[in-house]
Amino acid sequence: MRAWWGLLRSLFIYWRPGRQGALRELYAQFVGPDDLVFDVGAHLGDRTAAFSALGARVVALEPNPRLLPWLRRLVGGRPGVVIVPRAAGPSTGSASLAVSPGNPTVSTLDRGWTEQIRRTNPGFSRIRWNRQVEVPVTTLDELIREHGEPRFCKVDVEGFEDRVLAGLTRPLEALSVEFVAGSLGVTVSCVERLADLDAYEYNAISGEERRFLFSRWRSSAEALAWLHGGAGGIPSGDLYARRLREGS
Repeated sequence: MRAWWGLLRSLFIYWRPGRQGALRELYAQFVGPDDLVFDVGAHLGDRTAAFSALGARVVALEPNPRLLPWLRRLVGGRPGVVIVPRAAGPSTGSASLAVSPGNPTVSTLDRGWTEQIRRTNPGFSRIRWNRQVEVPVTTLDELIREHGEPRFCKVDVEGFEDRVLAGLTRPLEALSVEFVAGSLGVTVSCVERLADLDAYEYNAISGEERRFLFSRWRSSAEALAWLHGGAGGIPSGDLYARRLREGS
């Protein structure tokens, strides 16, 4: 019963009325018709739906077998949407996915992260990851070989974002990674990894809001300083990166 309540709660959060319009407005800055998008950690497909509504082609990755039937039901029939039942990581193979039946959208490949975040973030103190599922793992590089280079890549994988970017060896035009208070070191590693690939500028969104925090995009050094300073005390959100062009 608890698992059903967790799923229903997630459906309400991510598919509540009015949310899709705000998501489309946000992502229209990054993608348009026929652009390719990777949705890594698609969960229940709310972002995939927004990308698709903008005319983009979407490769949606979701390894959690509990969420996959709902993901297929909610967005699998949309034009240009390909659902891939795999996780992403630094190398191909398989790995153990830690699943919280009561909170299915916070599954992770990093068991150490589950132990850390329960200590460092009060919002996670009651969550229990008490199920393990073996899942196939691919890399961003492999996805690019299979589907092409995306115009935008969303990564939301509960403390494994830096490991996902470790599987990328070329710069992308734009992407976002989730950040969570109590594990901001993961996001620092993401910024450092992107800096190895090319020059990027950054902005952030708090929680499930749809407006950028900063009036101007920040440099890599400024983004790192913000993260090292605690990200303004924000419990969670998304850090957006867009590739700098020469002269910009």
